[in-house]
Amino acid sequence: MLTHILATCLSLVAFLSGLRLMRSGFERMAEGRLARVIRVAASTPTRGILTGAVSTALLQSSGAVTAITVGLVAAGSLDFASGLGLVLGANVGTTITPQLLHLNLWGIVLPALALGLALSLSPRRAHRPLGEGLVGFASLFIALQALSAALRPVAAAPFFHRALATAGQHALLAALAGAALSALVQSSTATTLIAMALASQHSIPLEGAVAIALGANVGTCLTSVIAAIGTPRPAQRIALAHVLLNAVGVAVCLPLLHPFTSAIALASATPGQAVANANTAFNALSTLAVWPLTRPFARLLVWMLPDARAA
Repeated sequence: MLTHILATCLSLVAFLSGLRLMRSGFERMAEGRLARVIRVAASTPTRGILTGAVSTALLQSSGAVTAITVGLVAAGSLDFASGLGLVLGANVGTTITPQLLHLNLWGIVLPALALGLALSLSPRRAHRPLGEGLVGFASLFIALQALSAALRPVAAAPFFHRALATAGQHALLAALAGAALSALVQSSTATTLIAMALASQHSIPLEGAVAIALGANVGTCLTSVIAAIGTPRPAQRIALAHVLLNAVGVAVCLPLLHPFTSAIALASATPGQAVANANTAFNALSTLAVWPLTRPFARLLVWMLPDARAA
C-alpha cells in the first residue's frame, strides 16, 4: 500500500510539474507582454470575459490570470469593471484542460512530446518556449494516466474506501475536501482530474466527485486573495469577486446537485467525462448568470468593500 501511495504522490507531482512547465513555456512565448496584452484586450467587461477565458485556457491557471488582473487594477492600468470581466472569463478557461485530457490523445501526445523535446534542445532560443509548452502538455496527459492507475489500489484500501464513500454521500464534505486540496496544491485542474479519476474507477459516487470538482473552484481563489493583500481597494474587490463568484455558485449548486449531476450524466459517455462536463457547465452558467449584471455586481462589491475614506 505504501508503494501505491508513493506512486500516487509522484504522479501528482509529475502532473503539477507538467502543468507549470506548460504554463512557463507559454508565458515565455509572450516574453513578458502578457499583462500588456490582457490590459489592451480587456477594454470592456465583455471583452474581459473573452480575454480571461483565452488567457486562462493557455496558462491553465485562473489564479495566475486573476493575480495579474489584481496587479493591473491596483496599478490603475485596468478599470474595475473590465477586471471583473477577466475574473468571470478565467473561471471558464480553466475547464479546458480537464476536457482535453479526458480524450484519447495518445495519437498526438507522443509526437508532441518528441517535437517539444527537439524544440527545447534547439540552438534557437526562440523555439524553446514552445518546446517547453509541448513537453508540459504531453507530461500532463502521461501523468494523468499514471495517476489514474496509481489511485486504483489506493482507493480500494479499506480506510480510503470508507473515507471516499463518506465524502461521496455528503456533498458539502466532498466540496470542502475539494476546496482544501485545491488550495493546498494551488491547482483546481489537478483536483478536478483526481475527481475524474476516482469517478472513472467508481471509487466514489458521481455526485461526490462532482462536488469535489465544484469545491476546487473555491480553493483556487487563495492565489487571488494572497495577491490582493496590501493592494488598493479596487484590486481587493477583484479578489473578493473571485471568491464570491465561486463560493456563492457552489452554495447554490450543492442543494441542486442530484438533478444537476443526473442531467450532466445523461449527456456524458463516462463518469470521468461527466465530472469534466459538470465543471465546465458550472463555470459557464456562473459566468452567464453574472455577465448581464457585471456593473451592478461591481457596485455591490464597492458597497461590500468601500474605499477607506468612505468606510
